[in-house]
Amino acid sequence: MEIVRSHTAVPASARGAAVALGNFDGVHPGHRSVIAGAVEKARDLDVPSAVMTFDPHPRRFFQADADPFELTPGETKARHIAALGVDVLFLIPFDRSFAEISAEEFVDDVLAEALGVRHVVAGYNFVFGRGRGGDIGMLREAGDRNGFGVSVVSAVGGGDGAVFSSTAIRDRLRAGNVCQAATLLGRPWEVEGVVMSGDQRGRQIGFPTANVDPGDYLMPLLGVYAVWVGIVDGEKTDWRRGVVNVGRRPTFDGESVTVEVNLFDFEGDLYGRTLRVAFADFIRPEMKFDGIDAIRAQIAADCDAARFALEGIVAGAANALPDAAAVDAA
Repeated sequence: MEIVRSHTAVPASARGAAVALGNFDGVHPGHRSVIAGAVEKARDLDVPSAVMTFDPHPRRFFQADADPFELTPGETKARHIAALGVDVLFLIPFDRSFAEISAEEFVDDVLAEALGVRHVVAGYNFVFGRGRGGDIGMLREAGDRNGFGVSVVSAVGGGDGAVFSSTAIRDRLRAGNVCQAATLLGRPWEVEGVVMSGDQRGRQIGFPTANVDPGDYLMPLLGVYAVWVGIVDGEKTDWRRGVVNVGRRPTFDGESVTVEVNLFDFEGDLYGRTLRVAFADFIRPEMKFDGIDAIRAQIAADCDAARFALEGIVAGAANALPDAAAVDAA
């Protein structure tokens, strides 16, 4: 998948595409339906398929001091979109100048002139431009005026009739309901980051951990989770089983939230490596302990609980697996 990071310098190979428009945070089934519409239309028109999205998320630009809330920050989102067979990703920097583009300028100058789009696909509630001044009606009028087609995708819901939404997924994660979040996503939710040097306290306790930089990801309910841990090696990911603590380490008077992963039956140096931590099941909330012995005993119990949970998941719900490789993980 070709990634284009500017709307003002679009290569010829990316022009004239069928483009899906949206923030697509989470790339959940509703988002995938919009993107699939663009891929199908591109096939019909014999043009490139494309997605236009934004980095950072516009809400993060307008609310810079807010707590992290994104389900899939830029590069993670790109990986999930690439897996859908998209030819081109317009990953547009959302900065002050882009925020000032009016709805009319967006459709006439960006979509029609800069990208030369042949067709646009958007969700039923898509809005755009300065002050969210453009809607689907304006997009259709612009398409008629500029000679590109417009398709609108209706709300997509699950078997219970609930509409898939990024807000609903965030709510589940903040409550620690990672299994429900996986059902809404169609896959486990992940945090992806580089392993940083920590204080080596886990190694001293007897349970070495990899301290993953959480970056701009939303943080779920603080506590312990059974996880699939993917060690990224280029385009490949080696999936293993493990347990993660997401918390402030109150026993040691911690303040910032950390993501500390223990990989089962693993030996090796992970510093500087990228890990994908896919949340499979909630084990317990964050706790404060009286001392090292109490922590050691609880971690051992957490590991046993996580192993049991992961065994059950392998034998059960497929949408709780990051991909087929996780079934054979150590």
